[in-house]
Amino acid sequence: MDKTPAYAALDAKSPLVPFSVERREPGPSEVLIDILYCGVCHSDIHQARDEWGGSIFPMVPGHEIVGRVAAVGDAVSRYRVGDTVGVGCFVDSCRSCPQCEAGEEQYCDFGMSGTYNSYERDAEHRFDRSRPTYGGYSTRITVDEAYVLRVPDGIPLERAAPLLCAGITTYSPLKHFQVKPGDRVAVVGLGGLGHMAVKIAAAMGAEVTVLSTSESKRADAAALGAHDFAATGDGEVFKSHARRFDMIVDTVSAEHDYNAYLGLLKVDGTMVLLGIPEVPAPVAAGALISKRRRLAGSMIGGIRETQEMLDFCAEHGIAADIELIDIDGINDAYERMLRGDVRYRFVIDIASLRGEG
Repeated sequence: MDKTPAYAALDAKSPLVPFSVERREPGPSEVLIDILYCGVCHSDIHQARDEWGGSIFPMVPGHEIVGRVAAVGDAVSRYRVGDTVGVGCFVDSCRSCPQCEAGEEQYCDFGMSGTYNSYERDAEHRFDRSRPTYGGYSTRITVDEAYVLRVPDGIPLERAAPLLCAGITTYSPLKHFQVKPGDRVAVVGLGGLGHMAVKIAAAMGAEVTVLSTSESKRADAAALGAHDFAATGDGEVFKSHARRFDMIVDTVSAEHDYNAYLGLLKVDGTMVLLGIPEVPAPVAAGALISKRRRLAGSMIGGIRETQEMLDFCAEHGIAADIELIDIDGINDAYERMLRGDVRYRFVIDIASLRGEG
């Protein structure tokens, strides 16, 4: 066991503080990774402050991890020491249910093992889950090679980190619902998820419109690759854009009226929810029935699809727009995220946790 520097939430009410966790030397199929960068996801705040309930303390957040392989187990075949790799939102799953066998481990019937705020699975007894997982606000992590991603050349590593959550969360529904060149795609909200949805949908050949409550986001939307922008504070937008879109990617977690947005879909259009508002939103059956519309949800992606997303981003020159911070700025970063004061993702330079630089 190796004592590893980290930052942790000791309880739901306190700021994150320096901490240490034990990282094991890699087992036969495991990879030990020196973490270089870790993205800061809004779900880190929700879990560190126990806003979703059931949080496990002390908690080391972080599930957008990029690093280099430091050591490998005897049976590892996919990676070598020095390889640039990533770890996303989960580090294991049951591996035997229909979803796991289909490569959609994120929907594991028995629950994926989250990169943090979850429990590891015993290598031999798959349903023995007793050791807490600790995430990427740390200098090292040990993960089974089957749940490690290869980061392609050409993506700046600090800007690759958010792809492991924000990138795959938006890529997966666009791919699953078969967005194709010429499709009209609307992205609701231009934050950490929304800015990636714009980049990826545009790279897929879609005609992208950003729908935002903030007129100040117009220039950013265009710079990110959007073809159009509409400020939804003006109710006229829901009339002028009625029945316009093939797909709507809704990234907003604040309370809003789904029915108004459903009216923007064409016949057979699909609206996919990625955000989770605290208050459940009513949906009128007529908004769906009248045009055979679909209201769907999507989470992240499986390992295979996440690797596909990374390769797609490398091919198309896509990376997250970030602000790089030192680890001692994490509590301020949380407060700024709550104010929407980031363009568009904070990423921690883990060298600052090692005391380098």
